[in-house]
Amino acid sequence: MKKPLARVLNLVDPASQQIRNMDALEASKLLLTDDPAAVLSIEGSFALVARDGVDVALARSLDRPLRYFLAKEVDGPMLVVAERIDEIHRCLEEHGYGAQFHPTYTRMVPAHHVTHLQLVGCPDPNPVYRRFFDPPRATLPADLDVTGERYVEALLCEVRSWLLAVPEREPLGVLFSGGVDSGAVLLAVYHQLLELGQSPSRLKAFTLSVDGGGRDLEQAREFLRRTRLEMLGEPVEVASGELDPLRAVEVIEDYKPLDVECATVALALLGALRRRYPDWRYLADGDGGDENLKDYPIEENPELTIRSVVSNSMLYQEGWGVDRIKHSLTYSGGFSRGCVRGYAPARRYGFLPFSPFTRPGLIAVAEAIPFAELTGGDHERLYALKGEIVRRGFLKHTGIDMPVFPKRRFQHGAVSDDFAAERFSVPAERYRRHFLTLAASS
Repeated sequence: MKKPLARVLNLVDPASQQIRNMDALEASKLLLTDDPAAVLSIEGSFALVARDGVDVALARSLDRPLRYFLAKEVDGPMLVVAERIDEIHRCLEEHGYGAQFHPTYTRMVPAHHVTHLQLVGCPDPNPVYRRFFDPPRATLPADLDVTGERYVEALLCEVRSWLLAVPEREPLGVLFSGGVDSGAVLLAVYHQLLELGQSPSRLKAFTLSVDGGGRDLEQAREFLRRTRLEMLGEPVEVASGELDPLRAVEVIEDYKPLDVECATVALALLGALRRRYPDWRYLADGDGGDENLKDYPIEENPELTIRSVVSNSMLYQEGWGVDRIKHSLTYSGGFSRGCVRGYAPARRYGFLPFSPFTRPGLIAVAEAIPFAELTGGDHERLYALKGEIVRRGFLKHTGIDMPVFPKRRFQHGAVSDDFAAERFSVPAERYRRHFLTLAASS
């Protein structure tokens, strides 16, 4: 008698796949090939599942989550795959396996790897991770002009590919603070619209201001004035009462304070945009730009040194790596975990988010930068690199001398300093308790 195959329930919405060069079925088949690098041929945003008998393969792009849970059935494990933890919980409840659920038993598929599962036996075998993206490091010369030219070239190429996939009549928005990353995305979209012969009138730069405060609005206006793009700017003002960090915990299903804070202001901005523009779909942002060019204050993390930052491949994108003891099976690491701070709020309000900085083409150029040689172990030289690299690149490719302002996190630029100190001074454990309470009651 033939043994029945274990069940695989894929809850990922097919409409959420934003693959530009093939259909989702063709893309999913690449997960089962002998060479995992074949997955790199998939252009765009994806969260895919493929099956061959008892072997199941899962993979995702860096910009979005993909989670799974193995439940016990008489005939073997039942695999549930979804974007969200609460979706997995509801599915288990519907199939009578709610008692098996705990949020920490869910697993995140790490970015840049194909995750292989064998649906056999009890206990379940450990997953096998096969890396499909492993760019060489420090191969560019220590020349900021060359580095800038290559990085912005990759940015323009990725933005152009995105624009060609978006229907030409659809309006386009950029979540814009006037910082290096959102500024680079805005300039790239504007430049490529002109190159494609499309009207830039469909483009807007949305800047959040809470209670009329925050420094981003003034910075954004100055950026647009200096680049002669004032016509693109559109302030989005919301009341401080709309910023609820505990609601953000619910939406992103995570409790890391900086990600919760970022999601809090993102939800306020996106909610206001949805009320203002009920049919708007396409939004671009600069998420991932800090990770690519290592622009985080090392002093704020006692686990890091400048040597660890510049010497570990894709540290900010992937964390310490799937084979390291600090890697979270439930959440992944680095931006592979933090992607939910932008993706989940956007999806909650029905937007299709896009950041070119999460694409392998840009990350590959960033990894090729000789950071150790350029910085010489100096923190301040590292922090100055991003603005100088991007500024030089845009000057080379577009003739625009892009303004560069001091780094400021999204959640700090949209609100007053007093509000940030009051609303965002919450310990991680408070967010964690709230999340576990929600998970228990969902």
